Amino acid sequence: MVSNDYDIVVVGAGHAGIEASYAAARLGRKTLMVTTNLNRIGYMSCNPSIGGLAKGHMVREIDALGGEMGICADHNSVQFKRLNANRGPAVRGSRIQADKDRYCQYMKRFLSRLENLDLLEAEVKSLVLSGSKVQGVVLADGSIISSQAVVITTGTFLNAIMHIGHKQISGGRVGDKASTGISDQLAAEGIEVGRLKTGTPPRLLKSSIDFSQTEEQWGDEKVYPFSYHSNVLNPLPQLPCYLSYTNERTHEIIQNNLDKSPMFSGKIQGMGPRYCPSIEDKITRFSDKLSHQTFLEPEGIDSELIYLQGISTSLPEDVQYEFLRTIPGLQEVKMVRPGYAVEYDFVLPTQLSHSLELKAIENLYLAGQINGTSGYEEAAAQGLIAGINAARTLADQDAFILGRDQAYIGVLIDDLITKGTKEPYRMFTSRAEHRLVLREDNTYDRLHDVATSLSLISQKKAETIQGVLDSRSKLLESLNNNKIYPKNDTFQLLAEIPTQNIKNPTPLSVLLRRHEVNIHHMNMFGLDIHEDPKVTEPVEIRIKYEGYIDRQSELIRQANKLEGLQLPKNIDFSNIKGLSTEEKEKLSNIRPRTLGQASRISGVNPSAIQSLMIHLKAHKNDYSRNNVSRQDSST
Repeated sequence: MVSNDYDIVVVGAGHAGIEASYAAARLGRKTLMVTTNLNRIGYMSCNPSIGGLAKGHMVREIDALGGEMGICADHNSVQFKRLNANRGPAVRGSRIQADKDRYCQYMKRFLSRLENLDLLEAEVKSLVLSGSKVQGVVLADGSIISSQAVVITTGTFLNAIMHIGHKQISGGRVGDKASTGISDQLAAEGIEVGRLKTGTPPRLLKSSIDFSQTEEQWGDEKVYPFSYHSNVLNPLPQLPCYLSYTNERTHEIIQNNLDKSPMFSGKIQGMGPRYCPSIEDKITRFSDKLSHQTFLEPEGIDSELIYLQGISTSLPEDVQYEFLRTIPGLQEVKMVRPGYAVEYDFVLPTQLSHSLELKAIENLYLAGQINGTSGYEEAAAQGLIAGINAARTLADQDAFILGRDQAYIGVLIDDLITKGTKEPYRMFTSRAEHRLVLREDNTYDRLHDVATSLSLISQKKAETIQGVLDSRSKLLESLNNNKIYPKNDTFQLLAEIPTQNIKNPTPLSVLLRRHEVNIHHMNMFGLDIHEDPKVTEPVEIRIKYEGYIDRQSELIRQANKLEGLQLPKNIDFSNIKGLSTEEKEKLSNIRPRTLGQASRISGVNPSAIQSLMIHLKAHKNDYSRNNVSRQDSST
């Protein structure tokens, strides 16, 4: 049973909706999640995986801030891989293949048991607005649910159209209808709304595939769970994926049928994801390549469906069959569902504040693909922040904002708010200028104090994490304090590694900086090394990369000087001398919080930042007298 009065209503039950609802509920707010299908909570509309390069970083950050995505992924994993395992620690990324159905079932059970959270299967048609403030939602049956805040997490469903060849079907994915009304209402309120496109590959019948013609791909034997609170490793049977390749005949068929693709015929106007292109895009953009790889990924232990990674398409069904059967292993394949493209509305994210509140409508928060992003992890990260801030606003608390030097989540949101996007935004490690200090291994070092100070995690979870952090500190202290001395016994041990002899008394931490020496060699010198990789690995990385980390930390300190210079909320950029017309327009539209954010706006030159600094200095007393210089706190 649900009531008609809530603190917060969350519209949508995808990955953003889950984290927004959970965050708001655990912060004590009476919360309602509304979705059109309660059996598809946390449904993976596209690939059955969580994590990846930079995405795995965000999953760990979500976990550190009390979210559930990492724990659910750990408990429903059928394969684990650490990507870029042989490269530097800043660019390594954890990724799991998930059992798609079990993931949904887990999330539904989890949310159903939460205090302060109700679930409702219904369609939200519009928002209740009073002037420039949201006061609830209107359902399809005309009933009104009142609330003090609303978080919209509608994914790819706003005015969504699915394309298969020249056939168009209303809906955000197969089996679920489009959401209509909300984006039209926002546009009527003056909010700028655009169109984006995404796509998905065919789903294949496992029993129709000849896997002997493919390359078997198993996961890693050593598993690093996303969450330190996961109490099981590999609770489910582990499954392989399979690698195959397109060929010249595949490409020829696709090329000959491009006129039947809605992307190439002009039926789709929305911009698609640059870094996850359709197979039609691949063969035209990379025409010199004779083949493209594709991974055949199982959707679950009991599922007969195979997800064809890398073959997103919106060609007609008969053409899909024709080109699929040229791929090794798929000569007799049967499609359970063809691939298709989805075109949907999104809100240009420069209209949001860093709290993810829409600037023009008070207490209305947006999270996920409605903000122009692509991916489960990006959506979940935004949902978490939106849910936290909706709850904090109602408690008259400052907004929770992560800096670019604190988390990939901070980079994600700052990029969206400051730069906007014209295509589905996907997170990469290269987007973070401070990625050496934003590693997977030090997530809790960065965010644990924040999480505990804002009561985002339970006392039990806080104690678990603090125990790990204390063990790291003790290990680091031991490595710094224990020394080896230049004598024959030491030389023999060093030769076993092997590594060069020492000439002076040397702390073990200094020895560990050598490339050929690892943390477990320290046992040779009388140090009892903790076997837990959660303890040993971060300490080893910190020691080996200390010089680089220190240099990056200095750059962060310099950058934070600009971030510390906050811009008054009522500053009139049009009257500031030294700014070009373009700079005045962009600064007025985005209204940056700080000089640091202003410096990252495309088209705002360094000379403009100097002009802003001169203006602030000249009018410092005026802004102070009017008490308008206070900004949302940056945590």
